Amino acid sequence: MAQSVKREITVLGAGVAGLTVAIALARRGHSVIVLERAEEIREVGAGLQISANGKRVLDALGLDPDAAGRATLSQAVVLRDHQDGKELARLSLSHDPGMRLMHRADLIELLAENARALGVQIRLLHHVDHIEIGETGKPSLRLKTGGVLRPEVLIGADGLRSLARRAVLGKGASDPSFTGQVAWRTLVPGRKDDPAEATVYMGPRKHLVSYPLRGGKLRNIVAVEERRGWTEEGWNHPDDPTRVQRTFSGFAPEVRGWLGDAREVYLWGLFRHEVPKTWFRGSVVMMGDAVHPTLPFLAQGANMALEDAWVLAECITRFRDLEAGFARYQELRYDRTRKIVGAADTNAWVYHLSPGLTRSVVHMGLKLGNRFAPDQALKRFDWLYDEDVTATPV
Repeated sequence: MAQSVKREITVLGAGVAGLTVAIALARRGHSVIVLERAEEIREVGAGLQISANGKRVLDALGLDPDAAGRATLSQAVVLRDHQDGKELARLSLSHDPGMRLMHRADLIELLAENARALGVQIRLLHHVDHIEIGETGKPSLRLKTGGVLRPEVLIGADGLRSLARRAVLGKGASDPSFTGQVAWRTLVPGRKDDPAEATVYMGPRKHLVSYPLRGGKLRNIVAVEERRGWTEEGWNHPDDPTRVQRTFSGFAPEVRGWLGDAREVYLWGLFRHEVPKTWFRGSVVMMGDAVHPTLPFLAQGANMALEDAWVLAECITRFRDLEAGFARYQELRYDRTRKIVGAADTNAWVYHLSPGLTRSVVHMGLKLGNRFAPDQALKRFDWLYDEDVTATPV
């Protein structure tokens, strides 16, 4: 192992993972190019939550999500009855440095600004449609326009339908399995006096999560329903707002009011993905959703990408042997990401009232737990939120 190896690195994808690793690498003296298929850096997405483990990475990179009102410090997670909206339990968010509620587009903007300021080249309209890894381990990237790129090092931060994953794993890539749940997401107008907290409305075979963004100007909504069949993953399947309104018509008046304001609604199927045992091949390595997509029930997708970015940049920098650096990165990240993915999977059904459990039984259990052990629900995730990858020796 050697200190401060400098490399020319290409990153595929200008999302949270790709831009964060580009910043982390540029701060360590590497020359970084980011390839993005879109004509501009934009993220239509919706809300995300930056928990303490992710915020520590942003702090270490000198990035302030609170500046210019981009993020809101969340005070609590509140569980409510789906019909009348009454509070059943309140989970205080006391983990330093806290939970930020943030529009994905605002985080992308913050990352892109800082990446460019550090000299990262963000090349737009570079639509890669095939990656091949040669016998030497070097990648060849075919562009949709017909051109070919041959970077020395390639980081696949290209998300759920990752070409890098396909190139690295080949036939060893496992197919995802449908969870039996789908989710709608939408943004509706908010109010500045809305409390800075995430609220979960628990219903039979469905639940709805909502929280304010941009100081209350917007409200983020994710509504989940159990369903037998689905065919496609992805975030961007437009749906008719009346469908989610009908599905949640029995929920509390405020929920019906929010959904009544929805103009653009997107629906996606929720799939489980196995975290592969191999994360790299030759000089190609994967990170973020490209290697460990997760269900949204712990709000850790962006946070895992932030953690990956820090650890991968450290390993690329400190190991003269690139593959040894990749191996160390995989070693440091594999067990943790697999545990997070598994915990999110387990959490998928927590907020649903199951057959055989009456509302009164569930409500009584939540109220007793909230009264006599208010911190226990979150303490079981201390292993998640207390982690500081920036303090972990590579």
